[in-house]
Amino acid sequence: MLIGKKVNQTLNEQIGYEFFASLQYVAIAAYFEGEGLTELADLFHQQSAEERDHAMRFVKYVIDAGGKLVIPAIPAPRPDFKNACDAIGLSLESEQHVTNQINELVNLAISEGDHITQNMLTWFVAEQLEEVSSLETLLRV
Repeated sequence: MLIGKKVNQTLNEQIGYEFFASLQYVAIAAYFEGEGLTELADLFHQQSAEERDHAMRFVKYVIDAGGKLVIPAIPAPRPDFKNACDAIGLSLESEQHVTNQINELVNLAISEGDHITQNMLTWFVAEQLEEVSSLETLLRV
């Protein structure tokens, strides 16, 4: 096993966060579809697929590193929004939360001397910059 138990557990938790984000983006896309905002709906459907891909990247890593994969229960996403800014604001909060979780994972990998996991997480650090930045821009529009 290339990863320690604590890193393994935290990666499994991150998988849950990524799957939850995917579901939340489906709910946001459905809201935009209901409002007739098809371009925003399409954007959030794409975001949902991207978050699922992130979760699967973590799944593959845990398996490849010889860890034990345990996918946590995923809570139901929030289905209702006051307006478009509310929905986009929630997605920004979600991405900021995921960014914090990724940063904590990096810190854990460093403290555990787990250079393989630290290296794998480099991609996610860059990805979160893009995610947060694009949502901040969308919220300003």
